[in-house]
Amino acid sequence: MASASEKLGMRGNKPFTVFIEGNIGSGKTTFLNHFQKFKDRVCLLTEPVEKWRDCGGVNLLDLMYKEPNRWAMPFQTYVTLTMLNAHQLQTDKSIKLMERSMFSARYCFVENMLASGSLHQGMYNILQEWYEFIHANIHIQADLIVYLRTSPEVVYERMMKRARSEESCVPLKYLQELHELHENWLIHGSFPRAAPVLVLDADLDLNNISSEYKRSETSILKPILIENTNQHPILASPSKRTRTEM
Repeated sequence: MASASEKLGMRGNKPFTVFIEGNIGSGKTTFLNHFQKFKDRVCLLTEPVEKWRDCGGVNLLDLMYKEPNRWAMPFQTYVTLTMLNAHQLQTDKSIKLMERSMFSARYCFVENMLASGSLHQGMYNILQEWYEFIHANIHIQADLIVYLRTSPEVVYERMMKRARSEESCVPLKYLQELHELHENWLIHGSFPRAAPVLVLDADLDLNNISSEYKRSETSILKPILIENTNQHPILASPSKRTRTEM
């Protein structure tokens, strides 16, 4: 195992890195859009869904939903690669916001695939060895996790409204299972948390949730706030939500 100073990606200044986590349809992209007004100082990275939908002309996301027993393993391998690329992306901005992370892929989606039987134990073991190798040899910057906490019924309704073709066969039961895994990881600490967790109520209607998003600004914009302390401070309401420390 490489020492902390020897890990790939350790050198150079690191942006304050925030992972936006939550169930399918929890409003992660909408949350990132809220921070577009700070885009001169904040690097915004959406989940690489388009890559998953077009891997050399193949829609891996669609195949994974339709034939999970066959495609869960290759899909999650590609998810790991594309998320690792996002984690390692260099930026000169003070803050980096990422939609999801390798951690939610590992502790929520892969665990669900194993439990549902769509991922064979041998395939699961291979993925775990990859995760352990990455953990031992590659630095993944993590300073804060924002958990957009929702109920499965709310996100199911949103998923039906946005009508992605790949998600047409996704049942409510799947969202309930993912919800429990997110809760186990981010609320109960059943899996390691790479950073402190800020919990927001994301059950609010997406048209009226900006006030809830605004409460997270102080925690997320910390580096900018520090830089501007003696200049033009950015004022934001303190979060009224629970923060679960690692």
